[in-house]
Amino acid sequence: MSNLSPDTSIALLQASQGQSADALNKTKNAQRTQNIEEIDRAAQEFEAMFITEMMKPMFEDVMKPDPMFGGGKGEEIFSGMMLTEYGKLMAQTGQLGIADMVKEEMIRMQEDANGQRPVTEE
Repeated sequence: MSNLSPDTSIALLQASQGQSADALNKTKNAQRTQNIEEIDRAAQEFEAMFITEMMKPMFEDVMKPDPMFGGGKGEEIFSGMMLTEYGKLMAQTGQLGIADMVKEEMIRMQEDANGQRPVTEE
């Protein structure tokens, strides 16, 4: 993203940090609670964030705007949003299995901390 203007780079960095902080806070909150649905949601959001961050370098050269018909700050910002949505869609499929591993680890940590199993909603 070295060809982005300083303002755009700062805006993208702030948005990325906000999403990362939100996902981390949700993961911590789910870890404190004993709700399997919340653990599932936090694990899937973590996987989506991870996938998005892994795709960013892949798309840096691919998503260069056409100088004749594209470009501008809007396109730079919306391309980041598009990658976020790609990450969410890929996480929903469960093909990578990152969310499953995170969920198992969070449940194990709860059991170790509390000496009990988390509450399941049936």
